[in-house]
Amino acid sequence: MHTKVFRITDPLVAVTELREAAAVLRKGGLVVFPTETVYGLGGNGLSADAAERIYAAKGRPSNNPLIIHVHHPAEADKYAHTGELYRRLAAAFMPGPLTVVLPKRDLVPYATTGGLDTVAVRCPDHPIAQALLKECDFPVAAPSANLSGKPSPTVAEHVIADLSGRVDVIIDGGESDIGLESTIVKLDRDQNGEYLTLLRPGAITTDALTCVCERVVIAPAVLEQLKDGERPLSPGMMYKHYAPTIPLVLLDGTPEDVLAFLQKEQAEKSCAILCYLEEIPHLKAQNLFPVGEKNDLTTQAHCLFSLLREADKTGSSVMYAHLPPPDGLGLALYNRMIRAAAHTIQKV
Repeated sequence: MHTKVFRITDPLVAVTELREAAAVLRKGGLVVFPTETVYGLGGNGLSADAAERIYAAKGRPSNNPLIIHVHHPAEADKYAHTGELYRRLAAAFMPGPLTVVLPKRDLVPYATTGGLDTVAVRCPDHPIAQALLKECDFPVAAPSANLSGKPSPTVAEHVIADLSGRVDVIIDGGESDIGLESTIVKLDRDQNGEYLTLLRPGAITTDALTCVCERVVIAPAVLEQLKDGERPLSPGMMYKHYAPTIPLVLLDGTPEDVLAFLQKEQAEKSCAILCYLEEIPHLKAQNLFPVGEKNDLTTQAHCLFSLLREADKTGSSVMYAHLPPPDGLGLALYNRMIRAAAHTIQKV
């Protein structure tokens, strides 16, 4: 397959390219487009054939549900059963990096939802994504635009490396702003009323969600492995995900103990290190990949996937990184990194 690459900086002057991309989607083809979180691999969300092409292009298991993207939050009513809590979430966070899992309507095929009776809905806050979705009269199903299991792409170069020849069009819209995939919540109810189940943490934190819904329950799979036979209810719940080729080990200990361990490892073996800026003066310069300052979680989130890909090119025997704190935005980093490391955590 020949893959076209459209480089777009202003969607207002790229109407021809965006209409061509929408036509490709309408005919069942695949289009990669930028969002504020990461790049998405798009297909017609109402087409089982398009969903199967997405799974094939990524090498992704077909039981791993896809997210459908809409131009306006109100469009979710066409494809899912929403309600008052969804509307409050939409008013607070959409367009933006929030995905809501809702009971699906019949026109959404099970191929899109991974066989589930629910569908994940998101309205992205990116001018190119918005312009593309406006050209479509259907939702666009789009997981991250990487080969399954690899770090998610935050620049078009990552997409081209993974998917050139596997998709029809790649829209290069520059670097993603956030760098981690969207927060995913599921609307649930029990005898005490409605509540949110957090399935995947992201830039919209648990504290922010509680401003809209007082009760937010963190799904066990956010911090732990899925149980044997347990189905993923949303993307990003698999045991190993976002993973570099080099084994990644997360270090859990005081800053002093972690630094001493890294110094010892550098003296004994070839290793790549995702380090804090404060640590650079105390480590050998070879194969260091600064993630930002220790307390700057926003920068760490922004550059994580890109640095995992860069560090993977070193050919080192092992890759080390700090275990993030599992709260606030740190919970999103923790969630991604334990999967990238296949839950390999070393106490130091």
